[in-house]
Parts: sequence; C-alpha cells; structure tokens
Amino acid sequence: MLVWTRTGRAVLLTVFGLVVAIVFVAPIATVVGASLAGSWTGPIPSDLGLANFRQALSGEEAASLSVSLQTALLAGAFALVVGTWAALAAREAPTWCRRLTDAVFHLPVAVPSVAIGLGMLIAFNERPLLLGGSKWIVIVAHAVLVLAYAFSAVSAALDRLDPDYRQAAESLGAGPVRVLCQVTLPLLLPALGAAAGLAIALSMGELGATIMVYPATWRTLPVTIFGQTDRGDVFDAAAGTTVLVVVTLVALVLLGRVRGRAALR
Repeated sequence: MLVWTRTGRAVLLTVFGLVVAIVFVAPIATVVGASLAGSWTGPIPSDLGLANFRQALSGEEAASLSVSLQTALLAGAFALVVGTWAALAAREAPTWCRRLTDAVFHLPVAVPSVAIGLGMLIAFNERPLLLGGSKWIVIVAHAVLVLAYAFSAVSAALDRLDPDYRQAAESLGAGPVRVLCQVTLPLLLPALGAAAGLAIALSMGELGATIMVYPATWRTLPVTIFGQTDRGDVFDAAAGTTVLVVVTLVALVLLGRVRGRAALR
C-alpha cells in the first residue's frame, strides 16, 4: 500500500515471492521429492517411484494414520463441544468470570506441549483416573491442546453475533433451549466448522505431548515419522509426512465445504 512506483512494487513482490518460495514452498517440495526418491546423492532425487508411498500406506504406517485420524476426530469433537459450551456459558457470566475462563482455556497455549504431556502422564497415572497406557490419555492430551482454539473461534463468533436475533426469538415466546438450538447454534455453524477444522489439523500434526504419553498400541503418524527420521529412514518418513499432509488437507477441504454450505444458509 505504501509503495507507489511500479518499480518499487515489482521489487516488493519479488522479495515477497522469494521469501515464500524459500520458507514455505522449498521445504514442502523437498519433502515431496524425498517421498518419491529411491536415492538422493546429487542435487535432485533419483530412482523416482511410488515404493515409499506403498510402504506408507501399509503395515505400521497405515495403522498409525488410522490412529491419527481417530484421535483427531475424537479430540476435535470433544474440544468443539466443551469449547462451545464454555464460550456460551462465559458470554452470560460476569466480566471477572469471563476473563478467568478465557485465561484457563488459553493456558495450554502458553506452555510447551511437552509440559502438557508430562502433566497428563503424572495426573492420570493413578486411580481413579487411570488413563496411562491407554489410547484415552493421547486423546485427552490432544483435546486439551486444541481446546483453546475451539473456544477462541466460538467466542469470537459470539462477539460478532447480532443479539437482535435472540431477542426477537425470545419476544415470540421461544425458551432458552429453543433459542439455543434454532437460533444461536445455526448462526454459529460457520465458526463451528472453522473450529473443528483447526482442531483436527492441529491434532493430526501434534507430536510434543503425544510422544510423552502414547502407548505402543496407539502410535500416531507423527510419532512414527519421528521414529523413522531418528533411525535414518528419511525417504519413508518423507512419504509418511506427505500422506499426513494430504489427508489433513482433504479433511480441511471437506469441513470447508460443510462450513460454506452452513454460511449460505
């Protein structure tokens, strides 16, 4: 906006394009190239093929992908329900309670995910809340990590919501439950779709807390990729990463279409 000459704009766009290419495009292109490579001893990969993808879509990696999808869907659903409920409740609460709720729900974002994982491991390793060694400790850890984003998305949408809709429904005799189900929640559908997409995307790529709590029977794909990289299986790890990115993007596209239809309504 502040560059008025054509030459200045061209230079600015060129610099911006180079930054995007170096910071975003090049790493992703490198991962995709490695996922297709049989070897990489020169400037470009060689022996290209789909062998790495066949490995990534079978055996242990396919099981890990299934675990990641199940974890993301369950954690995302939990975070969406709890985050929406908390945002709706905080909206009617006093200012001090609203601020306290906002601080509590954003606390997991302010600390490293490893700390969340360690806290989960310690807190849920004794009865009556014995979750250690089960898949549920992974799902709960993911839900805690993505809960802040679901809460924020719904809270922001509530702040933009026109109160006249609710007041009109109440003036026509609608009770609180009917107003919530037939007025407020339908108006929040685009925000709910965005919150669900963000929660699923973050859960699919989560590693820090997961690696602290996961049992051997519930290994997510990022943990498997980390293990492959640690062993030096870079091409297999690249193929798994590419599959993870594609599956996450497909999930986001599907949720985006649902959100778009909701917005049109």
